[in-house]
Amino acid sequence: MTVVDLNCPENVVDKVDFVFSAVDMSKDEIRRIEELYAKTETPVVSNNSAHRWTPDVPMVIPEINADHFAIIEAQKKRLGTTRGFIAVKPNCSIQGYAPAFAAWKEFEPYEAVVCTYQAISGAGKTFKDWPEMCENIIPFISGEEEKSEQEPLKIFGHIENGEIVKAKEPVITSQCIRVPIPDGHTAAVFVRFRKPATKEQLIEKLVNFKGIPQELELPHAPKQFIQYREEPDRPQVRLDVNYEGGMGVTIGRLREDTVYDWKFVGLAHNTLRGAAGGAVLCAEALTAQGYITA
Repeated sequence: MTVVDLNCPENVVDKVDFVFSAVDMSKDEIRRIEELYAKTETPVVSNNSAHRWTPDVPMVIPEINADHFAIIEAQKKRLGTTRGFIAVKPNCSIQGYAPAFAAWKEFEPYEAVVCTYQAISGAGKTFKDWPEMCENIIPFISGEEEKSEQEPLKIFGHIENGEIVKAKEPVITSQCIRVPIPDGHTAAVFVRFRKPATKEQLIEKLVNFKGIPQELELPHAPKQFIQYREEPDRPQVRLDVNYEGGMGVTIGRLREDTVYDWKFVGLAHNTLRGAAGGAVLCAEALTAQGYITA
């Protein structure tokens, strides 16, 4: 393994076609470093949150909003580059429910309550180095609730005048809880729609939902992005977190609610679909669309 100084891109950029960014630094430092590399004409695919709200940086779940990669041309103009740019993936917490909202777009989901139950690997921890998480939950994860409420809105947004304008709906309120699970983020979700839908219609939209990764058969794309489990006790982390190699999403317990219209439980692998794997899939989509070249 060759180790080089992060602050010396000249030691890296002539040896690579693009870079992945996943660093433990302040957001200001991450923004500086990622733009430094982009300005050397090196595309940056980032797992960090620093640039998620930069207006001309696409934040993408490839099955949902790969069309947002088009904003890269405006970003290049700002950076003064012809090849270099930054693209990011969203937070791991939203992976278990944002795809369901996307699948149900025609029914116009406009309001949701989400409670996430997030694995300790999302904090970069194991039980060995975080023993206090054994047989425990912590009802607070710094910054996660804002991300869980706001990031889906950028994903569901649109490009206008050289920036991504976030959607106004669905309005989401959330609570994020750390639970003693090694991998896998579960979400309990309540949602309201403007247009009526039957359970059969909702399930049909889930299991048939696909995007560019499936259409292009990208190497890390799940063949079926979303599976629906009919059993009343699914999804379970032990049984479902590795669905489609950890790159798929499992939905279950869809039923009518007495206050909201429908409720369901979603599960996604936070370090595969929600982190490294999601970044790899973004890079594959960017390559397939010609944004990353050799």
